[in-house]
Amino acid sequence: MTLPVNKKYAPMEALPATDLPEGPEWQYEPKWDGFRCLAFRDGEQIDLESKSGKPLTRYFPELAETLVALKAKKFVLDGEIVIPADGNLSFDELLMRIHPAASRVLKLSKEHPSVFIVFDLLVDEKGKSLVKLPLEKRRRELERFAKAYFDKNSSISLSPVTDDLAVARKWFQMGVGLDGIVAKRKDLAYQSGERTGMQKIKKQRTADCVVGGFRYLEKKPLVGSLLLGLYNDEGLLDHVGFSSSIQADERLALTKKLEKMIKPPGFTGKAPGGLSRWSTKHSMEWQPLDPKLVAEVQFDHFTGGRFRHGTKFLRWRPEKAPEDCTMKQVKRENKSALNLL
Repeated sequence: MTLPVNKKYAPMEALPATDLPEGPEWQYEPKWDGFRCLAFRDGEQIDLESKSGKPLTRYFPELAETLVALKAKKFVLDGEIVIPADGNLSFDELLMRIHPAASRVLKLSKEHPSVFIVFDLLVDEKGKSLVKLPLEKRRRELERFAKAYFDKNSSISLSPVTDDLAVARKWFQMGVGLDGIVAKRKDLAYQSGERTGMQKIKKQRTADCVVGGFRYLEKKPLVGSLLLGLYNDEGLLDHVGFSSSIQADERLALTKKLEKMIKPPGFTGKAPGGLSRWSTKHSMEWQPLDPKLVAEVQFDHFTGGRFRHGTKFLRWRPEKAPEDCTMKQVKRENKSALNLL
């Protein structure tokens, strides 16, 4: 494929930050909870690429069809693929798209079509590269491009932007679908593959969880990870994730403490899964515990009945009753980020 320009771009990335930066040089955008994607078009050819440069086109055929139907025959767009489901954005639906057979992907694409939320224009419809322009000018070009080529009812949307800090803080508090806020310098060119000129402020939440079991380290008889549980509506303890952020100098004492509490079944609802193709028998073995210990952990996302990533252990909560550690803690405010589109 001959691209509108002679190279493909690595996406510009953001540095993690703890607070929103202030000043007239900054603009703020929602940080969408989806798959980062660069969309390349040259004539009838569409290429969708992930942040790491891996092809995404086959997983989102409906998006490729939408892009090829645009009147603009050349462009490079930077954005995020999301999937609306049941009035919110569903990361689980995104994960279901990866790896299955083409027939399965096609079925899923019809049941829950994706939406491409665009926040930058790197190459315009004339094949002109805009990456050397400051963000402020690129945004104006993107808004012009969107007005000319995006159908208001299509599955392509323009990501909102504001320079009002109060609005950005309001977005930060929104419910399902947003991962936080991205702050971008208006005066900088597109820093392909770099982490300059952008900051991401992610939501970090905490939950009190029952420790329903643990796993040993791969090669040492010391605790490697805590298996976390929350009580569901039926009063059963569901396994919801793990935390391996244990201080090295605390592992021995903690191991001795946990070994005295080994008592099946540990989890009375959903239990830790069995072997997978990436795991060994040893790495998946776990020890059930009498559900008496409560740990406070920090997490970013809770989807599909579990923490999406490993959590960060914060502290023990001896004053907390295990039965009070319920799923209600991880339910989000019922305000969808779709309202911003």
